[in-house]
Amino acid sequence: MKIIECPRDAMQGIERFIPTDIKANYINSLLKVGFDTIDFGSFVSPKIMPQMQDTGELLGLLDLSNSNSKLLAIIANRRGAEDATSFQEVTYLGYPLSLSETFQQRNTNRSIVQAMEDLQYIQELCVKHEKTLVTYLSMGFGNPYGDPYDEGFIEEFVGKLEKMNVKIISLSDTIGVSSAESITKNLGGVINKFPNIEFGVHLHARPDDVKEKIAAAYAVGCQRFDGALMGFGGCPMAEDDLVGNVATEIMLDYFDTVGIETNLNMEAFFESLKIASSIFSQYT
Repeated sequence: MKIIECPRDAMQGIERFIPTDIKANYINSLLKVGFDTIDFGSFVSPKIMPQMQDTGELLGLLDLSNSNSKLLAIIANRRGAEDATSFQEVTYLGYPLSLSETFQQRNTNRSIVQAMEDLQYIQELCVKHEKTLVTYLSMGFGNPYGDPYDEGFIEEFVGKLEKMNVKIISLSDTIGVSSAESITKNLGGVINKFPNIEFGVHLHARPDDVKEKIAAAYAVGCQRFDGALMGFGGCPMAEDDLVGNVATEIMLDYFDTVGIETNLNMEAFFESLKIASSIFSQYT
């Protein structure tokens, strides 16, 4: 079971800048928990994502000496990928590839065709620098624009990524529209059809439907789950303040209830939860 904690996703939409040392203290606390991966920052334009402008500086303040957690950085173009691969501490580069043409344009100012070309370049760059590309299929469970979407559409995208030798794909519910049924059908379909790819889920959900979505993903064989402490973050397009990231503590409670071992240091986890509460109550 791989739990990916996403403080970057939780913090990126906060308007007030969180000082770098405060971010570092929080992420260092998360590094003690035992998460498989920490999605800690992003190499994108500071004009687009001002909260993440200090990602390079932040890396220098992280203590990785006693942690087995790996670091993931989000990138949105070739320049960001080149910046990210220059840091030895970064293991994973995460790229948001949208199933919706409209959202791809809004999110990265690129068409899907152009994004695929960028992905090919980024994949080759990752191989050269011994990094691993994680492709997030944004709008993975539908979109509000009327752009094409169905199970076959997802398989088409995954097939193209498989040809690029992409090894990790996370199906992302950008606006919180997934259901247990759609997760079973769409995620289960690609897991069965593409056994050589590691599939994960990056879900946005209301607090009352988190567990049923996690249960559906686990039931079809998913072993990679993204979350954010206290459910902070999420997509502004959801138009619902309650639709945020899956709260990691709710996810862990579900796994504990059904007897799924996550092997996390829960004492360190609850300490991180206190820090998260302090940060988000102060800056939001």
